[in-house]
Amino acid sequence: MITFKRPDGKECSGFYAEPKAGNRAPAMVVIQEWWGLNDQIKGVANRLAEAGYRALIPDLYRGKVGLHAKEAEHLMTNLNFGDAATQDVRGAVQYLKQTGSKTGVTGFCMGGALTILAAAHVPEVDAAVAWYGCPPLDYVDATKIKAPIQAHWALEDSYFPIQQVEGLEEKLKAAHVPYEFYWYNAKHAFANETQTNPAAPIFYDKTAAEAAWARMLTFLQKHLR
Repeated sequence: MITFKRPDGKECSGFYAEPKAGNRAPAMVVIQEWWGLNDQIKGVANRLAEAGYRALIPDLYRGKVGLHAKEAEHLMTNLNFGDAATQDVRGAVQYLKQTGSKTGVTGFCMGGALTILAAAHVPEVDAAVAWYGCPPLDYVDATKIKAPIQAHWALEDSYFPIQQVEGLEEKLKAAHVPYEFYWYNAKHAFANETQTNPAAPIFYDKTAAEAAWARMLTFLQKHLR
């Protein structure tokens, strides 16, 4: 765990993973699912480090973790998304860019929605990858997005309907934002390997997860290296 400064001068802690290349490697800010800073999302950061990227997960819930869906929903509902994007996430990006390397943002579920918001509100972002999370369209000013966006969506998503994603796509098109969207025949949270109940609305799909991860690495190679 490390501590970094937000733009407003306050401090935020986060989980940091570094590749063999050290602190000048390209970097990624990773934004948690609604569960919080748990072992699963730390694993995502470690996996990015193994792929050659520094990775930092800002602790948006300040040490709290949801162990059950109701707990996670409560934590997410009480999160100030605007503050999280413009202060915690931006502070993490600024911290990583102190060594001068390019820095992207990626997030899952709630973190996917925050990734889209960060693309609009964090001018230092060089690339953004959202996983099955879309913010309310009224909050997305696509004209402010300068970084390329990649996003991975689930066709059987009970939380983010296709129509909402299509609305986001229209906004990106109208603002001439470079983007690539991919759709998978899977449920919400298909990249979370801890979700193993096929009857639940969230369920891990190894094939979709591996395809999306490979596409993300190709995208990051193009825009961050």
